[in-house]
Amino acid sequence: MTGVWRLAAGVGVAIAALTLFSAATAQPAQYPTRPVRFIVPFPPGGGVDVVGRTVGEKLSARLGQTIVIENRPGAGATIGAGLAAKGAPDGYTLLVGPVIGLAIPHAYYRKLSYDLGRDFEPVTKIGFGTVVMVVPPGLGAGSVKDVIALAKAKPGQLTFASSGTGALIHLTGELFKQLARVDIVHVPYKGTAQLLPDLLDGRVSMAIDSLPAHLPHIKAGRLKPLGVARKTRSAQLPDVPTMTEAGLPGFESYTDYALYAPAGTPKAIVALLNKETNAVLLLPDLRAKLADIGIEIAGSTPDALRAEVHAEIAKWTKVIHDAKIPRE
Repeated sequence: MTGVWRLAAGVGVAIAALTLFSAATAQPAQYPTRPVRFIVPFPPGGGVDVVGRTVGEKLSARLGQTIVIENRPGAGATIGAGLAAKGAPDGYTLLVGPVIGLAIPHAYYRKLSYDLGRDFEPVTKIGFGTVVMVVPPGLGAGSVKDVIALAKAKPGQLTFASSGTGALIHLTGELFKQLARVDIVHVPYKGTAQLLPDLLDGRVSMAIDSLPAHLPHIKAGRLKPLGVARKTRSAQLPDVPTMTEAGLPGFESYTDYALYAPAGTPKAIVALLNKETNAVLLLPDLRAKLADIGIEIAGSTPDALRAEVHAEIAKWTKVIHDAKIPRE
């Protein structure tokens, strides 16, 4: 009997040890214990960069670790996204980027170094941004209809700037061309900060771009806003009509912002990042700061963001196919 009890006691200890081990391995090591990297696939100064820095500053305080912003622009955000996709799945490399803006290159390029739907763990949606048509005062256009009239009078002579070929702002310009039935020339840059000097000096005719980087120049009178590509007017530009009001029914486009981790990142870390980021998005000073540049806050669950990513990939694949836009 004594031997049986000894055996039972030994088995009990083994089971208890296994239970403790399983519990320990089910949870990630204490996180974070070192700085976290936010990869931003656009240059400094644009909307994604501003969102990344604003959210990163607040999230850093909650996590107790520095968040380092690393700008990796180029190729319609695919360079930075590709780098993030190859990051170690440990919660220390994250991507701050759009949903639509990353879904479009996924549909546009034949070969990418990553798969948006497969190689990332969605963390949370962050918000939405306003897209606005802006022109330099020297263009001599006071309305969207004026731009259309100028473009029709000078086919192939007006230009529109974008933050990269195959990305959202490029396709927004192409949508304008289709709806307005005009011939204007696309001039791609690596990001909004890079196109601004040429736009301000009138070397390009217009941009239909994310509002944040343009707003200071609009307020200073160096750029003229003609229409916002949303269903309702922008609180930051209440006197500027929607593109529908300006004469192009159905012209809608918007930027958006989200947080992703590399595929394979432990669910507990993703859940923690989701919880803490959504808590940051409730902070009144952060909401006010982003609202001032036309960004509306909208958090989400990881599953909701994942569903949105797959839906946008399917949508823009169809748009590019139906529009017969050559894939690269």
